[in-house]
Amino acid sequence: MKTIQMLAAGALIAVAAQPAFAQKKYDTGASDTEIKLGQTMPYSGPASAYGTQGKAEVAYFAMINSKGGINGRKVNLISLDDAYSPPKTVEQTRKLVESEGVLALVNTIGTATNAAVHKYLNQAKVPQILVSTGAAKWNDPKNFPWTTPGVWNYTYEGRVYGKHVVATNPNARIAILSQNDDAGRDYVRGFKEGLGALVKNVVKEQTYETADPTVDSQVIQLKSSGADTLFMMATPKFGAQAIRKVAELGWKPAFYISSVAASRAQTLVPAGVENAKGIITATVLKEASDPSWANDPGMLEYKKFMAEWMKDSDPLNSGNLFGYTIAQFTAHILKNAGDDLTRANVLKQATNIKGLTLPLLLPGVTINVSPTNYATYDTFRTQRFNGERWQLFGDPIKVE
Repeated sequence: MKTIQMLAAGALIAVAAQPAFAQKKYDTGASDTEIKLGQTMPYSGPASAYGTQGKAEVAYFAMINSKGGINGRKVNLISLDDAYSPPKTVEQTRKLVESEGVLALVNTIGTATNAAVHKYLNQAKVPQILVSTGAAKWNDPKNFPWTTPGVWNYTYEGRVYGKHVVATNPNARIAILSQNDDAGRDYVRGFKEGLGALVKNVVKEQTYETADPTVDSQVIQLKSSGADTLFMMATPKFGAQAIRKVAELGWKPAFYISSVAASRAQTLVPAGVENAKGIITATVLKEASDPSWANDPGMLEYKKFMAEWMKDSDPLNSGNLFGYTIAQFTAHILKNAGDDLTRANVLKQATNIKGLTLPLLLPGVTINVSPTNYATYDTFRTQRFNGERWQLFGDPIKVE
């Protein structure tokens, strides 16, 4: 960069030939030395298990900064607790934008929490990129162009489970447990779309609120329906409760759980790994506990990062692995933004991605984002828990 600047200063011809390299552009939150980003995370509250994701992202940029940053600039990720409470999200987001002066919001967790600041950030034209929720509403470039998803589309994922039920048990009697919010409804809609004509075999549906103490009563009602197949969309706390209760009742349905509840550390261990044996989920990411990836270069780098930068955190926790991957995704966007660190260019880079592979994505999975379709992933892999770890099975499944 210093060489380019010297050439630009000494030769007007060089400036004319390469204007993109000669002129730096900055919006609030960017300078010659710093890129300031913000996010809110549930470090407390009912979804606090997800907080480790933010810690991994902060640690990743600390590592990047120790190596010189991105394009010579240090990345300052300000990560604030919102307790998974929408009013708190509004308060903290306003602080990040109006007091801290961040360039962009990155990977804020939660459907209801992101929805609470959706209009505010779009009206202010502040990028709300890679939101940590796969609700279908985030793929709306026409009405909310400043918001992009960082998680696979929940409706797409739900279709994977529905299609698997159809393929393996066309006479299934089906029960559904879901969180009563946009995320839960997106998953259930996709699951039913995947079921197709078999949707007539859904015999019972139950929902829960994030303020509920347990989901025990819902599970009891679902079992009493006589269902032999259960689809569950839940966050880790309630997912663990449901898995444990299903086992306590002696119920042995074909059991599908959404990826948001599939963390071994956050859900399956609290539920009792013996109770989770046979459960099926879908994912786009490699599993840190799977020996298949023991010598995988991307996994080795991730575990090295965990050992050096997050010594007190579990590398097998999928929240850490996902946070690490999102941080790499963010770094890719910032690197491509170059010296044009305006909010408009950050959005442009986040919405013009084709065939991007990241080290911890599963074979066959790539990231594709266009200005007219913000959906980050359209290909999934299925995996089954064997009582100790997740095991992949089947071919990549493309769902649109």
